[in-house]
This record gives sequence, C-alpha cells and structure tokens, in this order.
Amino acid sequence: MTTARGLSVPAAPGRAITGLALRQLRRTGLIVLGLTAAMPALVATTYDSVMADPAAADGIARLAGNPAIRTLFGEPVALDRAGGFTVWRVGTFVAVLLAAWAILATTRITRGEEDAGRWDVLLASRVPLPEVAARHLAAVMIVPVAAGGAVAAVLLLAGTEPAGAVVHGAGIGLLGLFFVAVAGLAAQVFPVRASATGAAVAVLGGGLLARMIGDGLTELGWLRWLSPFGLLALTEPYARNDVLPLLVLLAVAVVLGGAAIVAAGHRDVRGGLVAAAAGRRSRLVLLGSVEAFAVRRVLRPLTGWALGVGAYYLLIGFTTLSVTDFLTDNPAFAAEAARAGFTALGAVEGFTATLFALLALPVGGFTAVRMSAFVAAETGRQLTLSAAQPVSRFRLLAAEVAAATGGAVVLVTVAGLAVWAGIAATGGGLTLLAALAGAWNTLPIVLLSLGAATCATGWTPRAAGVAGSMPATGGFLLLVIADSVGAPAWVRELSPFAHLAPVPLAGVDWSVALAMTGLAVALATAGVAGYRRRDLHG
Repeated sequence: MTTARGLSVPAAPGRAITGLALRQLRRTGLIVLGLTAAMPALVATTYDSVMADPAAADGIARLAGNPAIRTLFGEPVALDRAGGFTVWRVGTFVAVLLAAWAILATTRITRGEEDAGRWDVLLASRVPLPEVAARHLAAVMIVPVAAGGAVAAVLLLAGTEPAGAVVHGAGIGLLGLFFVAVAGLAAQVFPVRASATGAAVAVLGGGLLARMIGDGLTELGWLRWLSPFGLLALTEPYARNDVLPLLVLLAVAVVLGGAAIVAAGHRDVRGGLVAAAAGRRSRLVLLGSVEAFAVRRVLRPLTGWALGVGAYYLLIGFTTLSVTDFLTDNPAFAAEAARAGFTALGAVEGFTATLFALLALPVGGFTAVRMSAFVAAETGRQLTLSAAQPVSRFRLLAAEVAAATGGAVVLVTVAGLAVWAGIAATGGGLTLLAALAGAWNTLPIVLLSLGAATCATGWTPRAAGVAGSMPATGGFLLLVIADSVGAPAWVRELSPFAHLAPVPLAGVDWSVALAMTGLAVALATAGVAGYRRRDLHG
C-alpha cells in the first residue's frame, strides 16, 4: 500500500495473514482443483462411447446392484444418464481426494506452522489467536468451494441435467468444508500436528467405512446419515436431487468450524485443549542410532496407515467371491463391466489383480508423506542436533529412505494378507503366496514414488510431497485419461501402470519391475547428491 507521498505503509495485519495463508495453499490447491474438475469431465464426456450399446446401461446397473459392488463403489443411481454414471464412477474418489487434501492442508498451515514457531510473529501483532485460526480456515475453505463449483460447471458443460450437476457439485464442496472444519478443530484440540492429522484422518476413514457398510447392507442404511460420504450419496444426484442431506452436512460443518474458532480462544499458543503428557518416564527405545531413530519416527504413522489399508483390503477379500460368482453366472454383464473399465472381474485372480494395482496409490502416498515429514522435521529444526553430530548427510537421508521403504513393504504385505484372509474366510481358493505376489507386484511403482520424493528432497525440498505423488497418483490418472480419450499408445505407456502385470492373474514381468526399480534407485541417488550439496534448511 502506498500513500500520496510515495511512502510504503504495511497492509492491515488481518489482510496480511489471509494473504500469507493463501500463498501457502496456492500450489497444492490449484492441483487439487484441476484434478477434481478433470476426472468428472473425462467420464461425462466419454459416457456415450462407453455406453453406446442400449443394453450396456442395464448390464452395468444390474452389476452395480450386487451388494459387494455397492459396498466398494457406492449405490448405483441414474446409471442410464451421463451425470449419474459419472457420480457413481468417480464421485467417491473425487470426494476422498478433496477430503484428504483438506485435512493435510489445514493441519499444515495451522498446527504445523504454529508448532514450528512461525505463528509467533503473527500473534505479536494486534490479531488474536482465534482470528488467526479463522482466517487460515477461511483460506483453506476457498478451495473446496471452488472445487464444488468446478465439478458442477464441467458437468453442465458436458450436457448433464442442471439440477443433478448443481446438487453433486454442492455436495463435493460441502464435504470439503466439513473436513476443513474437522481438521481445524483437531488442530486446536491436539498440541502436535501429527495427532491432529491422525484424528482427522480417522474421521475420514470412519466416515468412509460407515458409507460402505450402509450401501452394502440395506438394513444398516441409516449409517449413511452418520457419514459425510453417506450424506453425499443420499442426495442421489440426477435422480431425487435431495438437498436435505446437504443441509445436514452444512450445519455440521458450521458447528465444527465455529467450535474450532472458539477452542482457539481457550488454549495457549503452541498448546492444545488436550495437554501434552508431562513428567512421563523417558522412552529411550530406538534412540541408539540415526537408523533406529528413523524407524522410531515411522512406527506411529505406519500403524495408522496399516490399519486403514488392511481394513479396506480385508473388505475387498470378503466381497471378492460375491462379485466373481455374480459375473460367472452372468457373462454378458462381465463383458459390459469390461467395457466400462472393470476388466477380468470374472475370476478371483482377475478381480484381486485389478484392485491390487490400486494399492500403489496409498502406499506411494505414504512414502511421499514420509519424505515430506523428513523435510518438515528439518525445517522445524528437529534434526539440527542430529546433523551437528559426526553423522554424514548421506546417512541422515539414507536412514529415512530405508525406513520409508520398510514401511512400504509392511503396507503391501498387510494388504496381501488381508485379501487372502477375507477370501479364505468366505471359502475362496486364492493361495497366500498368490495374494502376497499380487500385493508385492506394486512395489516398483511405490519405489518410483519414493525415488521421486527423495530426488525432490535433495534439490527442491518444498516439492517433495508433490513429486512423490506423481509416479503413483499422477501415473494412474494419466492411464485413466489416456484410456478415456483414446490417446495414442505412447501417451498411455508413459504411465507405469500401463506396464504393470496383472498379478496373480498372470506372472510378474521381471524386466519391467527391474527397470522401474533401477529408475527409482537413480532418482534416489540424484536426491542424495543434491542433499549433500544444499544447506540444512535449503
């Protein structure tokens, strides 16, 4: 701001705080906004080609009417319309993506910045803590609102019914607002970012599980009213277009957001409503070396990730026989499912191979998050004392990479064991070795994610999370887009998923696995070289 005499005058403190929050969100916010708009647009615009046969819609509807399919993909509504099919095909994925971003972004710019001491300067001004928290939450909420508007806009441009497009777009936006409020409240309750993020993610997982149970079991359909994802499904876009669940979701989001702001006024700076344990006995386990400390840091988050991945893939195991038996008895429906993108679902091995491929997304995300946590610990001065010891920079980074690799192996093994246990409990014939092979088959893509995140840690540490998500999440989206628009073969083959063998339906393609692993090692090596050259906080 400039006066008539040309003198520079600082902006109002409140506006400056809002501007700072927006600056911290602009990069990841734009990426999420683009993804949430692109996926519905692709499905809606390719609906006519996928469902060109008049019998296709009826076949997919009957397939989706199977309880196991409803559990995994949601209750099918208005599949004979482009909008309804789009909501069923990618609606849950878009909602989970936006919810996860809302949680991570909120806790990062609130509790994370406060714990690092960067809010001390903000709070030294005339702006009190509740207003600082409120302005940061309001900044995060801009992205879900924009995402909801973008989803509605692309559905309208694709020619779907306006009422359904608006209802679904509003539902996506309100779900994002709900999780911003949940994460904001958790950031006031818990004194550290990890605990706040974990609590909010637990709400996400519990809500998704409640929706899945409510969709799969008619007698427990009332559970959907207790889940934000269930409320989104209850709107039934392009069918009933019910706005009552949206009003409920809005009311809960407003209450939680208000509670977060009130809670901020009843706690100390860098503290939480739940005080950190004081006077507890020292815990010296896994503090004897840099490597042991890296393992110690990964154990708690790994436990949460393992519970989530294990629960989901156990559910897949329980539903596998139901899906494959249905398709075996109805081969015409299996063919229609293949045309809609669900290939080789008629056999246990084919069904599990299809869903094991998706395992690379959460596990690759885990490795990216771990490297981002390493960067955050470095910039938060938590590694300063370790770096001051006679320990090489190579050893510091290598220990973290090794711990993340071990955690990834644990997660894919948990998924394989969970699928095998679920299938065995329902009388299926998939062997334990086949299930583990299917899960381990995704490790090369996971290692690519870790290699990319490590490379970014060495050269552009702020981009570690985004870079680490590109091989898995970016590669999967590239494959979906290429298949949807009929892109040239070379575009499709840029995705690592295009080269992934369908294990256990087929054998492992060792040449591809070794090539991906070699590329991952090269990326990690480049990251180590960069890390040794840059400053500790650079």
